[in-house]
Amino acid sequence: MSDFYLDDHRQLQDRFDTRRLADRMDEALLHDAMTESEKAFVQSRMMFFIATVDERGHANCSYRGGAPGFVRVVDDHTIAFPNYDGNGMFLSMGNVLNSGQVGLLFIDFERPQRMRFNGVASIDYDDPLKATYPEAQFVVRVRAREIFTNCPRYIHKMKLVEPSRFVPKAGCQTPVPGWKTGDWVEDVLPENDPARDKTREVL
Repeated sequence: MSDFYLDDHRQLQDRFDTRRLADRMDEALLHDAMTESEKAFVQSRMMFFIATVDERGHANCSYRGGAPGFVRVVDDHTIAFPNYDGNGMFLSMGNVLNSGQVGLLFIDFERPQRMRFNGVASIDYDDPLKATYPEAQFVVRVRAREIFTNCPRYIHKMKLVEPSRFVPKAGCQTPVPGWKTGDWVEDVLPENDPARDKTREVL
């Protein structure tokens, strides 16, 4: 049996008589190397959620989106994804610099399915993959500690209406988000922020 569960997990498992079930889940589902179907699933996703924790132990969760394939499988244990321009707070990525501990959740809302990818993340400003991601600030690589799929019963079925126009594309100028043109923020934008270019399309 692995050391996946801690005392607090066991306390609830014992209270609700799920320890045996939890142990079976550990034995049957947890692994640290992706199967071929899991690789295909990850690389087909247009989004995922990422949970991180700071040095105070405070958790943060954020959404990451891109074109299908923006999450790359590097090897059986490792995935990579770009960091694009955001709000400048760097909450998730700052936490990656701190501990590297992350929990990723990939979901298919059309054919309800989900996969967890927990592991250790690192940031590389000069990662060779960076050149393949238009407008990427840097690349994040995550090495798996635990990978597992779990019950999709509570996933609400949804369909994609329209991909985000803000996802960077090669040979295409990315629009500027409207909030970056507001008086309250205009004077503190980074010197190289595209929002300083008044010829850019604003959405």
